[in-house]
Amino acid sequence: MKIVIGVTGASGAIYAKVLIDSLTEVKNQLDECGILFSENAKQVWQYELGNREYDNLPYKVYDIQDFYAPFASGSAGYDAMIICPCSMGTLGRIAAGVSNDLMTRAADVMLKERKKLVLVIRETPYSLIHINNMKTVTESGGIICPATPSFYSKPTTFEQLASTVTGRALSLAGFRTDDFRWGKQ
Repeated sequence: MKIVIGVTGASGAIYAKVLIDSLTEVKNQLDECGILFSENAKQVWQYELGNREYDNLPYKVYDIQDFYAPFASGSAGYDAMIICPCSMGTLGRIAAGVSNDLMTRAADVMLKERKKLVLVIRETPYSLIHINNMKTVTESGGIICPATPSFYSKPTTFEQLASTVTGRALSLAGFRTDDFRWGKQ
């Protein structure tokens, strides 16, 4: 699979880190991976996680304004995009079809090409505007995957807790994962 991972400035950098780390577990299913950070994403990562590990990722990181990135066009044949965490602002721009940067353009490409777009939204509570934007994206073919961790796998660390969400996002994007499944212990 060819995938794009988008990281916005929404709180929840732990989800982005665990998701990117989890890509090594599915590397045999991965042909290509591009990473995008919104303007605020690295700042939030540094604040919440206390590090700059985003500077040493094993995948190509594209500038948010690089409209020459391969996944800015449907002809590049990318299979999926996961935005994790996805801010409500990014969700709103995607729902409205506003492609003002590479993140929203890549999401627009996924929708128009009928490819997998998984938005791991991170907000609570939701306003009616948020709910309507989620409805619009869902009706357009996107998948809303709230960053709502599960507890039935009995996670004991923040990373394990976050992986209950990121594993689900990878599965929704089309990867075969070995994450906890209900009824299979």
